[in-house]
Amino acid sequence: MANTNPLVRAWRRIGATNAELESEARQKVVESAGAMLIRDLEDRQWAKLRGTITVLTMKPRSGTPWLEAEFNDGSGTVTLIWMGRRSIPGITAGRELTVSGRVSYVDGQRRLYNPLYELVAS
Repeated sequence: MANTNPLVRAWRRIGATNAELESEARQKVVESAGAMLIRDLEDRQWAKLRGTITVLTMKPRSGTPWLEAEFNDGSGTVTLIWMGRRSIPGITAGRELTVSGRVSYVDGQRRLYNPLYELVAS
């Protein structure tokens, strides 16, 4: 349970790193958008997420292109995979998106295959 004492919260923020403060701010945006936090996802669950693409790569599998994106919301990461795609207009590293799809855990990592997506206006 989070401490509601304003003085305790203020002292905690003073000692926080920039990365921790940024993560906290991202999570507030996610919650205000009505999306789920990545850290709370379970296998086979349908999820709506909001976050930012941190890494974007094209990885061919058996001759078929796969566009893979590491997606972060401040609470964790999930790999977005669009099978059969080399690129998607508007999908770039640093881009903020809302995505939805069924979560799969593969080798201990969260993945969404061919997620529905919406670009968030900058």
